[in-house]
Amino acid sequence: MKLRSVVGSVLAGTGVLAAANRLLAWRAGDLEAPLDGREATYRWRGFDVAYTEAGDPVDPDLVLLHGLNAAGSSFEFRHVSDALADDYHVVAPDLPGFGRSDRPPIQYTADHYTTFVGDFLRDVADDPTVVASSHSGAYAAESVADGAPAAELVLISPTATSFPGKRPLVRSLVRTPLLGTALFNLATSKRAIRYFNADHGYDDTDVVTDDVVDYHWQTTHQPGARFAAASFFGGFLDVDTDLGATLADLDVPVTLAWGREATISPLEDGRELAEAADAQLEVFDDSDVQPHVERPDAFLERAMHSTGAAEQTDGEDGPERVDEEPGS
Repeated sequence: MKLRSVVGSVLAGTGVLAAANRLLAWRAGDLEAPLDGREATYRWRGFDVAYTEAGDPVDPDLVLLHGLNAAGSSFEFRHVSDALADDYHVVAPDLPGFGRSDRPPIQYTADHYTTFVGDFLRDVADDPTVVASSHSGAYAAESVADGAPAAELVLISPTATSFPGKRPLVRSLVRTPLLGTALFNLATSKRAIRYFNADHGYDDTDVVTDDVVDYHWQTTHQPGARFAAASFFGGFLDVDTDLGATLADLDVPVTLAWGREATISPLEDGRELAEAADAQLEVFDDSDVQPHVERPDAFLERAMHSTGAAEQTDGEDGPERVDEEPGS
């Protein structure tokens, strides 16, 4: 009787988890378009990769590559894409496994994304300016080093690694159909999303509006959302490269954009990377790892138009252009 009771309890618990997972997926519905513009699809290695186009196609191409996290998508560029479209033909994909792109249950890797970025730059753009954040900065650098076309790189808090080493057990656990889905749903609840963004993403917590939380929740509850995220949590999307050396060897201009208050990728990392890469470093006050979200006007003026005197500022309350502390 005791064994029967235990088995019954396990089966009942399993049924509850399965029902809860199905309910959350149903509530999420279809993901809305992340940006204003024309929706298009790039067919790549069996994937349908969704991307948004904006601006006049005769203008210079500009490709926006979002960073990687459980809720990653081109929605990250919502505060700058319209303004950029005034001067550029903007192309913003949702990377494979994220956003409105296909999310099949493959084993996602850094090589997978580096190859995608290179192919996308060759097939969809014409010698573009590339704006990329977080891991995508490393993917862009590697793909350009391998011959992909780019007129300029603007990299926002770029990083090659997020976690020390690889954790295959973490990846396997998140990928499991029942428990992995339940754990991923817990980690991407609205409360967790709000906490992560406020604690690790932005210096100004007012940026974490209900609309932001809702979109991040919706994208993390699309079918297959946990598979690319599992590889991210497991460290399999990190790039085994010396990013500074890779950037230094490129023959295109490189601008680095960094929030002065950054915690996950602190400003000291930006200073060291800028020195190693011989790149222009733009430092934004009152910003964490996404200055294009927290300081969009300053980002557009400074990072996208980075020529000029090294000590110029964008106004009385604007961030410094060089990596000096205020008042130094």
